[in-house]
Amino acid sequence: MSRDLTGFRVVAVHAHPDDEALFTGGALATLARRGADVLVVTCTLGEEGEVIGERYQHLVNDHADQLGGFRIHELNTALSALGVRGEFLGCAGKYRDSGMAGSPASRNPKAFVNSGQRAIDDLVDVFNRERPHLVLTYDPNGGYGHPDHIRAHEIAHAAAERVHVPRILWAARLRSELDGMIATHIPSGWTRPEPGELDAVDTVDTWVELDDTTYAAKTAAMRAHATQIWVADGSVSTTNPHAAFATAPDATVVTYALSNLIAQPILRREHYCVGAGLPLEPGADITSGIPR
Repeated sequence: MSRDLTGFRVVAVHAHPDDEALFTGGALATLARRGADVLVVTCTLGEEGEVIGERYQHLVNDHADQLGGFRIHELNTALSALGVRGEFLGCAGKYRDSGMAGSPASRNPKAFVNSGQRAIDDLVDVFNRERPHLVLTYDPNGGYGHPDHIRAHEIAHAAAERVHVPRILWAARLRSELDGMIATHIPSGWTRPEPGELDAVDTVDTWVELDDTTYAAKTAAMRAHATQIWVADGSVSTTNPHAAFATAPDATVVTYALSNLIAQPILRREHYCVGAGLPLEPGADITSGIPR
């Protein structure tokens, strides 16, 4: 792959460890392979997550409350697979996972949804230091409505406006491609998504094609988040020693599930919508038109 992006700077703003791989792993790996300096800013430790696999079930918030610390290791492994840098917003543990809307976790003063101007200022500090040409984050609904995703969207836009970031892109999944790659065979205990159940959009502005190397990097990054993601490619780990297999309509497409065990494909394209800044021609390279 050509190193045509040497000197180009990218910051991805994500709510929890694993979001960087799920939403933007293909783009991040591609940009890094092309020579860009890529930083992932993660806003919480993901303390409110559930756990796949028996070994670490009691790390969750209502038992040991140690899941956030464990997920730091998963995130570092995932970032290494993608070939990018990472840091936590402010510092590790400054903002806590807020949980789903209305959960008791959202009332914690340290919850990310209660971060106010502090989180914006922290991200402005990052943007001032990094001077990104491009920022990747979520759409106004946070992809599927998670309050921390929505908050990450808000602070990314507020900080980018203060620092004059040339372009913000929102990660998305194109419904027609997503629906066409749902596995025909899924592991026992998993379910196929109901129509419209998965977050997706009907139109996008552009996309990133994932070649075999990038697709493998994204899959490895997702696999690194083993407490959160079960990849149905036969792999096992100390976190989840159970192998799972699935078959998609395209044999090169890998299937995964979150703790809800709904089968979803890792698509061979990542789709994006322009959220702010310089526009894009339909289907254009996500870096096109940005002055160096």
